[in-house]
Amino acid sequence: MDSIIAVDNLTKTYASGFQALKDVSLQIRRGEIFALLGPNGAGKTTLISIVCGLVNPTGGRVLVDGFDNRREYRQARKRIGLVPQELTNNMFDSVWATVRLSRGLFGKPRNDALLEQILRELSLWDKRNERIMDLSGGMKRRVLIAKALAHEPEVLFLDEPTAGVDVALRRDMWNMVRRLQQRGVTIILTTHYIEEAEEMADRIGVIRQGELILTEDKHSLMQQLGTRQLTLQLQQPLNAVPDGLAGYPLTLEEQGYALVYTFDAKAEQSGIAELLRSVDQLGIEVRDLRSSQSSLEDIFVGLVHSREQSESAASLGGAA
Repeated sequence: MDSIIAVDNLTKTYASGFQALKDVSLQIRRGEIFALLGPNGAGKTTLISIVCGLVNPTGGRVLVDGFDNRREYRQARKRIGLVPQELTNNMFDSVWATVRLSRGLFGKPRNDALLEQILRELSLWDKRNERIMDLSGGMKRRVLIAKALAHEPEVLFLDEPTAGVDVALRRDMWNMVRRLQQRGVTIILTTHYIEEAEEMADRIGVIRQGELILTEDKHSLMQQLGTRQLTLQLQQPLNAVPDGLAGYPLTLEEQGYALVYTFDAKAEQSGIAELLRSVDQLGIEVRDLRSSQSSLEDIFVGLVHSREQSESAASLGGAA
């Protein structure tokens, strides 16, 4: 796949001396859904703001569909739609006036049929003549999405789009994201709802303290860094893990009625087969088997935690 967004060695240091981004390089593929995950203050919004041309970087370069977003700002910016975290609408305007103005600001010809389609897909058509100040918080956020889509962008940035949105509105938004991807729109989102990234994204990026820790295909990431568990439900309880199973990473749970085998997602299935043979040879009766895999949230927490431990160890080593 070709890249529609290319970020090369991007840095950002504010006047206070705070370094928000540290040599970030990233390629966003055309037509994918890319989720950027990270703790508060990790640099997610700063990165998005720089790519969208709202903040100037200290160093590095951003290309949007081949256009430098500083030297060729207009060409780059018209390809981008941005849904920010904060509600930035003119509260006294109607929904319809707001969306029409947003399209006009990008020099697009009038297309009321398209705007009607966008508002209908966002369940805003019945609210089109209402002032934004009279809408609920969830509806105001939908207006932000409508504004971002009004000029038919090729890339859509969603910065915490479902923050404070109820379950029904959140579901509708993600259904629209899927439809947009099917039309060829590239989606970049940041979210604190990691389960949404797990469900929606094609690739995952993890950023921490201004550094991009990794970018990886979602399924590949879960296979490489996730762990799996095989739980053997037993007919009779055990007081301890038998000596004959000492070579396996097993724990005894559920008052002795469950043997839990934890293994790396990359481990071969032969390990499970050997375990089951050993259990059978010891005469342990198994009533049921249950398997599970670590979620993206488990992986994310583990990555951040391991990075913190590494930095702490390096700091202690330097102090010594």
